[in-house]
Amino acid sequence: MSTTTYHEDQVLWTQRLPGGHHWSARIQRGAVLQLKSLGKNANVALYCVNSEDKLERYNMPDSLKGQHTAFLSTGHILASDLGRAMISIVKDDHGWNDAFCAPSTAQQIEQQFGTKTFQDARNEMYRNGKDSLLLEMTKFGLSATDLSSTLNLFSKVQPDDNGNLSYVASDNTDQVIELRFEMDCLVFLSSAPHALDNSTVYAPADIELNLFKALPLGDSDVCRDSCPQNQRAFQNNNRYYALTA
Repeated sequence: MSTTTYHEDQVLWTQRLPGGHHWSARIQRGAVLQLKSLGKNANVALYCVNSEDKLERYNMPDSLKGQHTAFLSTGHILASDLGRAMISIVKDDHGWNDAFCAPSTAQQIEQQFGTKTFQDARNEMYRNGKDSLLLEMTKFGLSATDLSSTLNLFSKVQPDDNGNLSYVASDNTDQVIELRFEMDCLVFLSSAPHALDNSTVYAPADIELNLFKALPLGDSDVCRDSCPQNQRAFQNNNRYYALTA
């Protein structure tokens, strides 16, 4: 685990995201969003778009290809489809965040856990990742056609010899992931179970969210300087924000 601090250690706000729930917000460039798992079975599906231009959004293929990786962790960025850096992962206790799998669906959750509706269970209802993200996206004028690949924080998947993916269960309790925002973003989160999680009980972990002000980038940076493609992405950001620097 890295002990380097990338933010001013003063919480601007804090919020609890209950397991299975969803959340969204506009988070400004120069902020660090900290996610802390409060239980052993955490998963947070994340999707983001440029808050000033919603057509610019997280691009999974370019993020993986440009950084020569099959997952995202400390030192990686979430790149947009215009080649800019949206979010930097500056700290990741889990060490592996699934970028391949889509969020869970209503059909998957029902087949695996059964059904608990709001009418029957109120806030203890069984939610799925896809519908949860779409509910948050509608608040900002976005729809299903605007949702592409998500990043599944706190979740690891691995392939077998035939390329079939399986979920790797782990105890996420007290693990922390810190995301530094390089662009003003609309960010959408769902803490519903991972699509490949084979648990028999619907019990996704609660997540604590904390927001900090990021420290200025130094002469070297864990994400910007991890590969030439990231350096180009940050240069593109500098051009994009040239008049507001």
